[in-house]
Amino acid sequence: MTQPAMFLAHGSPTLAIEDNAYTRFLKQLAQQLPRRPRAVAVFSAHYDSPVQAVSDDEVHETIHDFYGFPEEMYTISYPAPGDRELSRQIGDLFRANNLPFELSAGRGLDHGAWVLLRAMFPQADMPIVELSVDSRRTPAEQYAIGKMLTGLRQDNVLVIGSGGLVHNLRLLEAEASAPSNWAVEFDNWIGDQLKTWNLRMLFDYKQRAPHVRDAVPFYAKEHFAPLLYAMGAADDERTASKPFQDYQYGSISLNCWMFGGAGNGPID
Repeated sequence: MTQPAMFLAHGSPTLAIEDNAYTRFLKQLAQQLPRRPRAVAVFSAHYDSPVQAVSDDEVHETIHDFYGFPEEMYTISYPAPGDRELSRQIGDLFRANNLPFELSAGRGLDHGAWVLLRAMFPQADMPIVELSVDSRRTPAEQYAIGKMLTGLRQDNVLVIGSGGLVHNLRLLEAEASAPSNWAVEFDNWIGDQLKTWNLRMLFDYKQRAPHVRDAVPFYAKEHFAPLLYAMGAADDERTASKPFQDYQYGSISLNCWMFGGAGNGPID
């Protein structure tokens, strides 16, 4: 059975120690897959590079790439194995599509990757290859890079994009009891394009989406990019569903979008 590709919001790093609806969803998510993946390839918003990078490690170190959080956050270790065979397989796909890339050893997993994967695969026994994104590329280019990995899904590899559709730390409301209307309107507009696989509108989201400057500020556009990479990896099926949606601090969107694979109905 073919694995889906998926976009997962990683929210605040404190998701690693929180018990809420989203963390409970993540802990059940792996059981909802068609079968256990042989490996995960994850595009992380916190690995933004002009040259496409592909991790190449036997065992990943855990990067604590945040500050000002509870001390226990800095003691978490997630020593998941790498998959050098998959790293080279991905490199071959990039090479075949004339995409310059580099195999990168020793960097470790950033929190965009390990916070989510630790919830999904808590035993740290799932082989992982982390991939960079390039926030300077156009949406069409980001989608095209994801599309290069479409065949991996038939090879039982789970492709994940980790980021945040609405991610503006300057507009957080610590005491918010409900999501901000502008954040919901942006999410809903993006959702309409995903459900109909409207690439023309989606690739032009910076000009067309409501509240886009608040939802995707210039200093955090790398958080939106993983959506396009994950979506491109399901270009062969072009189906989309959203099994989870919630918000933190009024506007930080916590959602999961699944593309292709089992459980997604046809696009209308």
